[in-house]
Amino acid sequence: MAFYINYPSWIDPYIIDSLPIRWYALMYIVAFAITYVLFRYQIKKDGKLVMNADESQNLFFYAILGLLIGARVFSCLFYSDTSYYLTHPWMMFWPFRNGAFVGLPGMSYHGGVIGCFIGGWIYSKRYKKNILQITDTVIAGLPLGYTFGRIGNFINSELYGRVTTSKIGMIFYNAELFSTNEEWVRDVADKVGISYSIGEYVNLPRFPTQLFEAFFEGIVTFLILFFILRPLKNKKYLKHGTLFSAYLILYGMFRFFIEYMREPDRNIGYVISLADGSDNIALFTSFLNITKGQVFCALMVIAGVFLLVFLNVRRRNDGKSEVRKAQTKTKRK
Repeated sequence: MAFYINYPSWIDPYIIDSLPIRWYALMYIVAFAITYVLFRYQIKKDGKLVMNADESQNLFFYAILGLLIGARVFSCLFYSDTSYYLTHPWMMFWPFRNGAFVGLPGMSYHGGVIGCFIGGWIYSKRYKKNILQITDTVIAGLPLGYTFGRIGNFINSELYGRVTTSKIGMIFYNAELFSTNEEWVRDVADKVGISYSIGEYVNLPRFPTQLFEAFFEGIVTFLILFFILRPLKNKKYLKHGTLFSAYLILYGMFRFFIEYMREPDRNIGYVISLADGSDNIALFTSFLNITKGQVFCALMVIAGVFLLVFLNVRRRNDGKSEVRKAQTKTKRK
């Protein structure tokens, strides 16, 4: 009896086989569209941010352009050949390799967040808008759009997790094969019911971490931001920037722990190895072995906490300032 799930054979990453258009790309277009629709909904429903359709479209142009640039630059500098791209920076956005069109392979989520914020900041400075108010309004709907991005990763059969003997483990057709000469490979194969011959290469079940991320970093985060924190902010219980802070903390925490189930980039492995088993990145061995993605997630959480503390300190100072102004007016009377 097999104790795993086979990746659905009916899923094809290409929308039309004869054209190089993937569901992955379409899902990201859907993600941007959903985020925009929810942004406009909040403007009309809440009435807190005044922006017409043209202004909103300009904002999203700045933000998406910043996102793409940030995601690509971050990926090249932190997840690829750093020295090569530092000496050949134009190659970051050159879509051809050896005469063939390859697009822009490699995008970093954390770089995308930074780039998106910078794009929004440039827009807010140019058009004299409150960057934190804009960010809160965008971020409230962003996780729902992000959900479709991770579904796109699943359809593309990429960013899958580590090898597991859990019943929710899934065999991805394009995953790396492992030699049964390795004892740990035979142990996993025996536990999940995969038959093999010694010396044969086998495909082992992995965590479908794309779906975990879609649920926790997408749906759960969206529900908290949009239906719990947004109403509180509309009642002026929360300062501008609070939803952005909460997003950084929630996403960072969820992603940090899901990373324990997600296989690190093979060319990087662990950046912090404090326990045995760090040489085999295909298996989870210890909470003390940390990936580069987890380091960036930890920095996200720290940034979110610092921003939240800053907003609360400023709120108390603003409150004290209002009290002093009221006392001054009373004395003058």
